[in-house]
Amino acid sequence: MRQAKRPYVETTHIALFKGKKIRKRLQNGEWWFSVVDACEVLADSIDAGAYWRKLKQRLTEEGSEVVTFCHGLKLQAPDGKMRETDCASTEGIFRIIQSIPSPKAEPFKRWLAKVGYERVQEIENPELATKRTRMLYKLKGYSEDWIEKRMRGIVIRERENLRDHMDDFELIFNMLGERSTTEIHRMEDSKGLPKLKSDAKAGGDVAAVAREKLEKRLGRSLVSGKNFLKNSENKKLRD
Repeated sequence: MRQAKRPYVETTHIALFKGKKIRKRLQNGEWWFSVVDACEVLADSIDAGAYWRKLKQRLTEEGSEVVTFCHGLKLQAPDGKMRETDCASTEGIFRIIQSIPSPKAEPFKRWLAKVGYERVQEIENPELATKRTRMLYKLKGYSEDWIEKRMRGIVIRERENLRDHMDDFELIFNMLGERSTTEIHRMEDSKGLPKLKSDAKAGGDVAAVAREKLEKRLGRSLVSGKNFLKNSENKKLRD
């Protein structure tokens, strides 16, 4: 006898922002949030539903595309029943926040970046991890062009990493150069590309001097031409 399929249960989850409840649910592998709940937190409105309706009407009249990020999803209402509610993904909520003047906007954005891209699904769906990274950079104020270049760099490093071909000494001196550069930059509070390049050169010089001294003491070069990846891993890199 064929067993009946179990019905899909639409589960409402609760996230807390400064003690306020924000309803959310998983939709196609990512979190979607109640827009009304977000409005209640940001606008301190007694009637968050009315506030959202007026805001939605104004945005529509202005020709804003923000409203297109919203979809009606069933969430559990205060009376315990599942009711269709305007919801938006993390990116959609982020865009809506920009339309609400509120001193809570910035802390809410940071909170949203944390709970909106929880890593629960990222192992099974790497695309969510990429979305999370993009959103974090966006929240920090980086331009789309900068973010795109940064993401391309991450992809390249995931496919081919110079450190895969370094031995212990090479890794140590490389880390020394990076750490020295970071400390020089922090102590001198460097600003602008020329000064940052100067800091990087100074940090590299520290590592170079240390390497040369050890090579002189050992009487041999510490630079290796060996490939420390296994053959199967090498094939993956070429593929």
